[in-house]
Amino acid sequence: MSYINKLCGKGSAIYFTQSKFQNPMSFPFTTANTVHRLWILFPVLIILSYGYGVGAQNSSDVTNVGAIINFNSRIGKEQKAAMEVAAEDFNNRSKTHKLILHFRDSGRDPFRAASAAEELIKEKKVEAIVGMETWQEAAQVADHAGNQSKVPVISFAAPTITPPLMQRRWPHLIRMATDASAQMKCIADLVSAYHWKRVVVIYEDDGYGGAVGTLAVLSEALRDVGSKIEHRLILPRVSSLSNPNWVELEELLKLPLVQSRVFIVLQSSLPTVTHLFRVAKKMGFVGRDSAWIITESIVSLLDSLDSSDMSTMEGTLGTKTYYAKNTNSYAKFQNEFQTKFSEEDNSKPGIYALRAFDMMTIITQALRRMTSNSSTRNLQELLNTLFNNYTGLSGKMYFKEGGVLLYSPKFRIINIVDGKTDKELISWTPEVGFSPSFVNQGTNSGNGVGIIWSGKVTSAPKGWAMPTDEKKMRILVPGITSFYKFVKVDWSRQDSDEKKFDGFCIALFKKIVSNLSYSLPYEIEARNDSYDILINLVRDKTYDAVVGDITVLSERLEKVDFTQPYQESGLSMIVPENYEESTWLFLKPFTWQMWVVTGGILIYTTLIVWFLERPSNPEFGGPFKDQIRTATWFTFSSLFFAHREKIYSNLTRVVVIEWLFVVLILSSSYTANLSSMLTIKRLDPNVTDIEMLKRTDAKIGSDADSFIVNYLEVVLGFKNSNIIEVGPQYNVDDFKSKRISAAFLELPYAEVFINQNCKGYTSTAPNYRFGGFSFAFQQGSPIARDFTKAILELLENGELKKLQTHWLTAPKGECSNNTTSNTPESLSLKNFSGLFVITSVTSTLCLLLSLVILMRKFQNQEADKGNASPSPSDGSLWNRTVRIAGFINQSLSIPKGAPPFANVEEWSSPLRWDYTSTSNTPEHPQALMEPAQIEFIPQESIEQRK
Repeated sequence: MSYINKLCGKGSAIYFTQSKFQNPMSFPFTTANTVHRLWILFPVLIILSYGYGVGAQNSSDVTNVGAIINFNSRIGKEQKAAMEVAAEDFNNRSKTHKLILHFRDSGRDPFRAASAAEELIKEKKVEAIVGMETWQEAAQVADHAGNQSKVPVISFAAPTITPPLMQRRWPHLIRMATDASAQMKCIADLVSAYHWKRVVVIYEDDGYGGAVGTLAVLSEALRDVGSKIEHRLILPRVSSLSNPNWVELEELLKLPLVQSRVFIVLQSSLPTVTHLFRVAKKMGFVGRDSAWIITESIVSLLDSLDSSDMSTMEGTLGTKTYYAKNTNSYAKFQNEFQTKFSEEDNSKPGIYALRAFDMMTIITQALRRMTSNSSTRNLQELLNTLFNNYTGLSGKMYFKEGGVLLYSPKFRIINIVDGKTDKELISWTPEVGFSPSFVNQGTNSGNGVGIIWSGKVTSAPKGWAMPTDEKKMRILVPGITSFYKFVKVDWSRQDSDEKKFDGFCIALFKKIVSNLSYSLPYEIEARNDSYDILINLVRDKTYDAVVGDITVLSERLEKVDFTQPYQESGLSMIVPENYEESTWLFLKPFTWQMWVVTGGILIYTTLIVWFLERPSNPEFGGPFKDQIRTATWFTFSSLFFAHREKIYSNLTRVVVIEWLFVVLILSSSYTANLSSMLTIKRLDPNVTDIEMLKRTDAKIGSDADSFIVNYLEVVLGFKNSNIIEVGPQYNVDDFKSKRISAAFLELPYAEVFINQNCKGYTSTAPNYRFGGFSFAFQQGSPIARDFTKAILELLENGELKKLQTHWLTAPKGECSNNTTSNTPESLSLKNFSGLFVITSVTSTLCLLLSLVILMRKFQNQEADKGNASPSPSDGSLWNRTVRIAGFINQSLSIPKGAPPFANVEEWSSPLRWDYTSTSNTPEHPQALMEPAQIEFIPQESIEQRK
C-alpha cells in the first residue's frame, strides 16, 4: 500500500480517498477525467497491491485501526495529522508489525459515526476504533461496535456528568477527554475573581442536548461562588439557518430585560461562533462593559480563522489545558506535526493533537507487547493497563472506571489579542485556583501581562449594562415615607428638577454618586406605593434601584441586592411620660432591704458597745433604760460624727472605729445617689412593657408598612383590632387624645421622633433587631457593590455621621437636656454586703473576746475560793452556770465610781487612760486609780452585808 500512496502523492491520504468511495454517506467528488485515469492505472494497481499484500502477509503482521473524526474541523485535522505521525513512527521502527489507519468522516453526526464503525469492523477488520469528537458519537459507536463486536473504542469525548454503572454499559469504551467539571470550576472562579454576579450562557444546539450536562455543572459551580445564570441563549445549528444574513441570530441576541454583560460560550461550531461575535459586536454587546469567555473546544477552532474574523473577538478570554512545551519529545513531535500539517497558517499542535498522538502511542506500545509476548493477545486489557500511570505529551494520566484522566488538571487562561490566541495570562488548578495577583492584572496596563478586554480597554469590565447618557439609570424613591427627613417629594415640581427630591436618603445617594470612580447618569422617579411594591418593581427590572429608607428583610433579599446598611434598624416603643414627684424620694438611694440591714447593724453595734463599755464607763451607768438610751444615742450620733461620750475599753474602740468606717461609706454613697436622683429629671412612663399593653388590650400605633403590622401580630402577639395605623410624621395628638397608648417605630424613626418631641416622651431600647436601612438594586448589579464600598468609606471617614447629624438631629438648644436618661438605681444590699460582713464579724469577735476575759476572771475567783475543779453532777453544773451568770451580772452592775477592770488583760496600762479619759478629777476622783487598788467583793459577802 505504501507504493499506492507514493503514486497518489498523498501519503496515507489514500485511506481518506477510499473512505470517500466506500462510505455511501460521503459526497461524490469524481469526474470523467478521474474515472479515465483510474481505468488506465487499474491494472498497475492490481499488480502492485497484490505484491504488497503478499509481502505484508509473509514478512509482518498488520493491525488495522479505525479513526472516526470530523474532516472539516480544525480539531479533526489536527487529530488526523497527529495519529499519522504516531503510526508512521511505529511503522518505521517496527519490522515485524505494521499499523494501518482507516479514517472515516463523522461530520459530528452520531448515526453517521456508528455506521462508519460498523463498516470498519466488517470490511476493514479493525481491531480498535479511535476518535469521536462528541459524546453522542462515542456512545453510538460504543453501542454498535464495542458491545456487539467487542472491539475497544477510545474516544476523545466524555460526558460531563458520568452516568451510573457506565462501565457496565460500555465495558469496551475508554474515554480520553478534557475534565469538563474542572473546566467549569475554572470559569466560575474567573467569574468570581471579577465579582460578576450574573452571566449569560450561550451554546449551539447540536440536536442531542449535548450541552445540558455542561450547563448543569457550570450552574452549580457558579452557585458555589455566589453567581448565577441570568439567561441561556441557545443558538440554532448552522444547517437550520435559512437566512444567510443570520437574521435569526440577531433576533435571539435582542435581550431587553437581560442586564448581565458577561457571556460564556460553552460549545459551538466555528461558523456559528464567528457570526455570533460579528452580530454581537454590531448590536453593542462587545464593548467596554462586556466580558466574553469561551471554552477550550472553541479556542482550539480559532487558529484557522483569518484576521478579520478574529478582530471581532478581541479581548475575549478562553481556557486551554496546560501541557509542557519545553521537553524534547514535544519539540520532536511539533516538527513532525508541522511537516504533516503545513497547509494551515498556525500549524502548532493543540491539546487535541497531543491526546491523539498519546492515544496512538499507547496503541503501538500494546502492539509491541502483543508481538513480543504471544500469550498476551487481549488488546483491551493491555490498553487499560498502559493508560494507567502513563506520562505523555498531554500530561501524566491515570485510568479509572473507563476514563483516562490527568492527575492534576491544569488550565491556562488565554487572552485573544491582535487576532492571536497565544497570549497566556495565568494558570488554574482545582487545588489552588488563581493566584491573588491575577485580578490586579486586569487594571495594570504597563506590566505587559495585563488583560486587554473587549473594546481594547485595560480596566476590568463591570459585566453589566451600565447606564449611559442615552439610557440613564432609573432610580425609584418612595413618595410617602414615615418621616420626611428621610425622603421628601415636592409634587409641585417636575421630575427633572433636582429640588423635587430632598431628605437624608437623597443627600446620601448624591454623596455616594459623587464618590464613585465613574460617571453614573440617573433619573429619579417617585411612586406612592408600599415598599414591597417598590422592591417588586426593581425585581421585575422596571427600575434599576430603590433609594430610600428600605429595611433589609430576608424575603426582600431574595428579590434584590442590598447595599451595606447605612442605618441600624430595630423595633422601638415610644410612650408618653410624666414627671415623677415622690414624697419619699429620700428613701430611694437605698433599697428597703438595705435600710433593714443597716438598721439591724446599728442595733447590733449598739448592744456590743453597751456590753463592752458598761463595766468600765461611768457614763453608761444608772438604770437599765438609761444605759440603753446612752448606748443608742452614742451609736446613732456617730452616724453624723456628733458623739461626745468617752470610750474606756480598747475592744470598744475597735468596734467604734469599724463602725465609723461603715458610717463614712454609707453616708457618702447615700449622699451621692440622692444628689444624682435630685439632679436628673425623673420621668414615669405610662407604659412599662409590651406585656402590659397586651394584658390591658391597649391601642398601639404603627405606620401603614405591612412588614411592621405583620411583625406586631405574628411575632409580638398583638391583636389586629388593637393596631391603629397612624399617618406619616406620627403626630403627638394621637397620644394626647388617648387614641393610642404607645407607638411602635423602627429605631431611626424613633430617634427622629424623640428629637422632635424630646419633652414628655421616651423610647425603649430596640430588643427586636432588623437588617437596617439600605438601598436596593437589581440582583447581580455591580453598582450595589460599588455603593457598599462607598458607604463603608463614608462610615470610616465620619462623613455619614455628619449627614445624619445634619438631617436627623434636632437643632441645638431644642433638646439639649437628655430627658430620657435613665434614673440612677437604688443601692442594694449586694453593693455593701462585704462591708456589713466585716463590721459584723469584727463586733462579734470583740464580744467573744470580752466574754473570754470575763471567764478567765471567773476562773481566778473560783480558784481563790477553792472551787476551780468542775463537778460532774448536774446540780453542781447548774450551780456553776448560775454563778457564772451572777458574776457577769455583777460585772455589769459595778458602781460608776471607777473602772473596776483596769488591771486585767486588756492590753492596757495606766498611761493609756491618761489620754483616753480627760474629765476633771473632782467629779471622778477614782478615774486614775492604780489597778492594784481595785477590790473585788464576792457576791456572798454582799448578801451577808445586806
